[in-house]
Amino acid sequence: MIHITSFVLLLPYFIADVAGSSISLNGYMFMALSMAFQMGYIFLLPIVYRAGDMSQMYPIMRGIGALLVPLFSVWIYDESLSPVGWFGVSCIVAGMFALSGFMKKPYKASVSFRNILPALMVGLCITGYVMTDKMVLQSLSPLSILELSNMAYVIVLSPAVFRSGKVMEEWRGNKATILLGTILSPGSYLLFLFAMELAPLSHLAPIREIGTVFGAMLGVFLLKESNGRNRILLSTVITLGVIMIGIWGSP
Repeated sequence: MIHITSFVLLLPYFIADVAGSSISLNGYMFMALSMAFQMGYIFLLPIVYRAGDMSQMYPIMRGIGALLVPLFSVWIYDESLSPVGWFGVSCIVAGMFALSGFMKKPYKASVSFRNILPALMVGLCITGYVMTDKMVLQSLSPLSILELSNMAYVIVLSPAVFRSGKVMEEWRGNKATILLGTILSPGSYLLFLFAMELAPLSHLAPIREIGTVFGAMLGVFLLKESNGRNRILLSTVITLGVIMIGIWGSP
């Protein structure tokens, strides 16, 4: 419902932007590739959350992207990170995987690689659409790229949504939440796209995962989740990694 609303609102702007731009064949290919990665992401996401707890799976998915995007950005886009910057990336990735609790013995015994595989694939999809969107920015504005992701989500999710027959019931019951989500959910990636025009992708992708720290803090102080001291410590490690990339990331 969030992405259907965003899709409808942004569609006129997207049509005008595409009509007014001289997009090459390569540009359209990158647009299609971005949508393909987004479709894979949104298709696999519920499978991931059925396979394990959100607090465990989410850091794994985001940690894969935080690691692979800088690696591919240095290789493909000829970007660079200082040794301190790479150490910061390592702190973020290690902190996120530790925050998931995946390496703890009880968790490893209860979750097989088969359950973890969808989370790894989601991480690859995140890497794919982030890397591709940097190329799409040469043809479209950030708002239009956001509409590409809305299109991908609507294509994948609409059949199940409309089969449920509960669209109007959901709208009547949660209209305020849906409208708020229409701003906050796509808006977070929109800000990232604007930032992508201002700074190297190898720096931005790991810094983006500071959201995991806020999530962990909310879990500890608002939801009173267990292992609070450990979560705060790991969140501090991730935050230090972000600071290292932000201040000392450039060679």
